[in-house]
Amino acid sequence: MKSASVDDYDALLLPGGTVNPDQLRVDSDAVGFVRDFVGAGKPVASICHGPWTLIEAGVAAGRTLTSYPSIRTDLRNAGANVVDEEVARDGNLVTSRSPDDLPAFNSAIVELFSQAGETT
Repeated sequence: MKSASVDDYDALLLPGGTVNPDQLRVDSDAVGFVRDFVGAGKPVASICHGPWTLIEAGVAAGRTLTSYPSIRTDLRNAGANVVDEEVARDGNLVTSRSPDDLPAFNSAIVELFSQAGETT
């Protein structure tokens, strides 16, 4: 991860589940990469517990996000506006609640990722 450059990627998908996001949020290189990616305005999608990494990267504050119910308090505490919807889109971020919402999430990320590289 130390050699990864935000400039080399057009979009980022943060995994869900509990194990992957938990491991990512304690990896300072991964957290820095996510922070820089969001800061660059590039598209980022995250599902389930994936927003834990957004919290750790300090990019959740002021954003409208959704997630798995058990981490919504974490998002609120990080300053996010939390909604209970299949998909929440806030600028370059798309979040979703759970695998039950995959059809809506997939449609949203296809739309978001297809706009990668466009100027707004």
